[in-house]
Amino acid sequence: MATCEHVQSVPVEDPAPNTPQGCQECLEQGTRWVHLRLCLSCGHVGCCDSSPMRHATAHYQKEGHPIVRSFEPGEDWRWCFADELIV
Repeated sequence: MATCEHVQSVPVEDPAPNTPQGCQECLEQGTRWVHLRLCLSCGHVGCCDSSPMRHATAHYQKEGHPIVRSFEPGEDWRWCFADELIV
């Protein structure tokens, strides 16, 4: 079974979302999102890969912050971009 070493760096408390109202870049650009992801390293809110702009993945590629969690109501799963695993 695959494991993720990055999960050890996840803070006990989730960081405060930088833009709790939605995807930071979509809000700036006037574009739309499907679902939201919260970066557990810095609080960036980005849109998922089902969204046209895929800002959560772009944030990982630019910043190297590996783990996000769903920022959808009632969901608490986490994803590691680096290992491509739910953690």
